[in-house]
Amino acid sequence: MRIGSFSVISVPYNMPFQTYGDFALYLGSIGELHRVTTEVDPYLEITEIATRAIREKRPALLFEKVKGSKYPLVINAMASEKRCELALQKHPEQLGEELLKFMMDVLPPKSSILFKHRSMLKRFLSVRERNISKALSQEVVEHPNLDELPILTCWPEDGGRFITLPQVVTYDPSAGRRNMGIYRMHVFDGQTTGMHWQIQKGGGFHYYQAEKLGQSLELAVALGTDPALLLATIAALPENLDEAMFAGFLRGRRTKFVKAKSNSIRVPANAEFILEGVVPSKERRMEGPFGDHFGHYSHAAEFPVFHIKVITHKKNAIYPAAVVGIPPMEDKFQGDATQEILGPLIKLLHSEIVDMWAYYEAGFHNLLVVAVDQRYAKEAMKTALGLLGTGQLSLSKCIILVSQGVDAKDFDAVMKQVRQHFDPHYDFVMIPRVPLDTLDFTSFTMNLGSKMIIDATRKTRPEWKNHPATPERIAEQISHIKSIDQRIIDLNLVHDTFLLAKVSGHGMPVLEKLVMHTELAGIKIIAAVSEDVDIRDKENYIWGVFTRFDCERDLIFTEQKLMGVSPIYKGIMGIDATWKQGYPKPLTMTDEVKKKVDERWESYWK
Repeated sequence: MRIGSFSVISVPYNMPFQTYGDFALYLGSIGELHRVTTEVDPYLEITEIATRAIREKRPALLFEKVKGSKYPLVINAMASEKRCELALQKHPEQLGEELLKFMMDVLPPKSSILFKHRSMLKRFLSVRERNISKALSQEVVEHPNLDELPILTCWPEDGGRFITLPQVVTYDPSAGRRNMGIYRMHVFDGQTTGMHWQIQKGGGFHYYQAEKLGQSLELAVALGTDPALLLATIAALPENLDEAMFAGFLRGRRTKFVKAKSNSIRVPANAEFILEGVVPSKERRMEGPFGDHFGHYSHAAEFPVFHIKVITHKKNAIYPAAVVGIPPMEDKFQGDATQEILGPLIKLLHSEIVDMWAYYEAGFHNLLVVAVDQRYAKEAMKTALGLLGTGQLSLSKCIILVSQGVDAKDFDAVMKQVRQHFDPHYDFVMIPRVPLDTLDFTSFTMNLGSKMIIDATRKTRPEWKNHPATPERIAEQISHIKSIDQRIIDLNLVHDTFLLAKVSGHGMPVLEKLVMHTELAGIKIIAAVSEDVDIRDKENYIWGVFTRFDCERDLIFTEQKLMGVSPIYKGIMGIDATWKQGYPKPLTMTDEVKKKVDERWESYWK
């Protein structure tokens, strides 16, 4: 069987995939990738098709004919749990458990233990890279012209075309350590792009070192590597852990590298495309806006500039793409897979942690739930403060702590714990004016904002038993409660704990009334959201709440005062998660493109 000009492997793999193309074509052979022969437009149309396909749980897509390009495009390659498992040839959660057990058993190492874990040991022996002289990624060497690639414009108000799945390879100019990270690249012309290095990113740290030395930074961008290297690049690894080494562990085979054609660094040997070039010191250019994975446009800002010197690629190369936006998107499945692999390792640093989960619905960084085996009073709070100083976890905005035995992935179970065990007087900490994810817009200041910790672990102190705000009670009073302010459109109570109020306009005046309402005493949290949020769809309201508030500015309590310099909070926590003037717009597709895709939908699936 063939897809376009590509041969398809029709038998299950019993060995790692060598290239991205191999993986895509294998998916096609088992019905997990659909070939689209109709010509499609990389301007918005592909985004609309791909996002609908995810919501309808359809296969990955290979677009054979992309307007303006001679290369086919693959999207949604890992947009399902099954396809992520196929990529790894093992369920990521199982791999994470095996990795943790191995790490805990072999410290200190013993011959009997190493023999017991010989399959895992073999994986570790595969972490060293393998340098070769002739590579698939260099079969064709060309003068750079990005206009030939099927690069997407994803959302109507994007600043232009963006490379959305680039694996950026950099080396520390002093220590020589390598980093691979995915940073969006705004295409300025055929030879230059932006380089969106957010805070706490390895490539950005390397550029910082280069600028200190007054040097430009040589780098390369791989487009379309084998799935193990792609997932390793996505993963939030510790700063000095080489992604290529981790990929060798994931696949059980060493990662191949080859010397670049135009500069001194080594690049992935089996990528579909390699863009070689340099990021000059001190050069900046306005990059963006871009529809990002928080479900809003990120504002345009100045970022470094990548100058491409050479493009190399495989014969019959496939261009990889991804779209991010209001969840669910493909990054949900990739992010969940990598945290299932790496999450258990946090126990090596914090043995009290029994479970941890970052919610894709909130863009991962905005909501982290941690289950703790609390061995002394407030140990969980100590744990949370430690996590806020650890690598990528330091960018978490909201941490909710629960006790051992609570499933951190189960938002409903977490909310029940908040109801039973959270008293803001004792269990709430807000940390103002600290580093925050670059994409977080809620503080109106890039890279800075505030964080909060909610301690909903079981306590020895007497629990608050007076809970008049039962669902039945709320149902009885719903009309009365809504009538207190004409801006309230709808209300939804989640597990007697979390009241969602859909409001028109600014939410704070409504919240000020709701947190004082006597019929709501006993509810722990009331969140006001805007009209575009579906308060009866869990995925959507988690997104609508946790991506749209600043902890310092947008929280109120029934009672709040200062004791010396220490804040005292009592009663109901109110969160104003409405969209505010100055926020970037949420992502929506144009009616014209929706209509176009409606009319052509059947033709894509022939």
